[in-house]
Amino acid sequence: MKILIIADDLSGAADCAIGFAGAGHRTVVTLEAAHTQAHEDADTIAVDTDTRRLSPEEASARTAAAYAQMSVSGQRLYKKIDSTLRGNWAAEVARLQALAGMAIIAPAFPATGRTVREGRVYVHGEPLEQTATWQLEHAGRCADIASQLTRAGLASERLDADAFRDDPQTLATRIEAKAARGVQALIVDAQSEQALRALAHATLRSSANFFWVGSGGLAREIAALDRRAPVYNDARTTEFPGGPILILVGSLSAVSERQCAMLRERGGVEERIVPPVVLRSGASHPEWSKWQRQIAVSLRSGRDLLLRIGRDDAFDPAEGMQLSTALAALVEPHFTQAGGLIATGGETARAMLAVAKITDLHLLAEVEAGVAVARPLDAARAHRPGIVTKAGAFGTDRALYAAWLTLRNETKTDVAPH
Repeated sequence: MKILIIADDLSGAADCAIGFAGAGHRTVVTLEAAHTQAHEDADTIAVDTDTRRLSPEEASARTAAAYAQMSVSGQRLYKKIDSTLRGNWAAEVARLQALAGMAIIAPAFPATGRTVREGRVYVHGEPLEQTATWQLEHAGRCADIASQLTRAGLASERLDADAFRDDPQTLATRIEAKAARGVQALIVDAQSEQALRALAHATLRSSANFFWVGSGGLAREIAALDRRAPVYNDARTTEFPGGPILILVGSLSAVSERQCAMLRERGGVEERIVPPVVLRSGASHPEWSKWQRQIAVSLRSGRDLLLRIGRDDAFDPAEGMQLSTALAALVEPHFTQAGGLIATGGETARAMLAVAKITDLHLLAEVEAGVAVARPLDAARAHRPGIVTKAGAFGTDRALYAAWLTLRNETKTDVAPH
């Protein structure tokens, strides 16, 4: 089985695809929706369309174009969406539904506290609408899955996978019946990994015309049912090149704050917080050169460096891409000094890789659920740092510290080898 994953940001593409790498698939993440020779021997390809900040119309058009460009015969489609429903996911799914059949929508990721009950997302038991993440970007908007699909033009029905967690055959029969009736979107309630496992079994057995829509939770259950013997380098024998580790944090979530605190305390990593005013002005700001010199001194002396985007009274969540792009430009002249990169936030990771001209990643391992370890796919590239990507409001308090240990080759106990 070959899988095409279409995601709207880079960290999402990686955290969804890493389950397939863990199952022994040759797995690649690409920043460009253009099928190349480098992708030919990949079993799983995850495409970052970078559509989260676009308008729904632009996002859906780019998503459809990526599907047209990257799909090949015999390949299954997985539309990766954010487990907290950020971005233009409904418009993108609506555009794909016209091309790929019924959308089976299961954003639950129980391993990270995301569940779906009666068509609504819960985060560690709290309704999504009440979480700080939702309030920051979508205050006043409804988080009901069916309502968002309706606004995008899709009629939906709902199915409780937990009711069939021990009977995937009956679940498959129910799904096939709904597809036969012309249901456009099937919302799947799931509060446990067992429910997602049953859904994976049921859909892999099904002959219905459908595609999956979900987070990394369902993806890893599908991957677990298609395990294969690894042919390529095993993460257990992979050594990263050494040299200073650069950690870029664009997320302002409380989760990222705790992760940074543990990294500072246990790793003794040097931390610098870049004022947003410097990043907004870019190279024209009078302190831009000073910041670049400070970064150069740290990396050239071999010190690991944690760079964070600060926050001020003028901060607007919508300027995340602008700030991330400027942070990457600030680092770019000295990036080749780094032996490893850890990037928190999909926009931050994509911006850094784009200026470094790294367009394809070979996924290797998982630090913890949803935190992926990779290296540039191009073996001829002179600078091939180890790379870890992580969504901002994601992971345990130990995630950044464990990623740092992994890239320093200091432990094998903090990485799930594949």
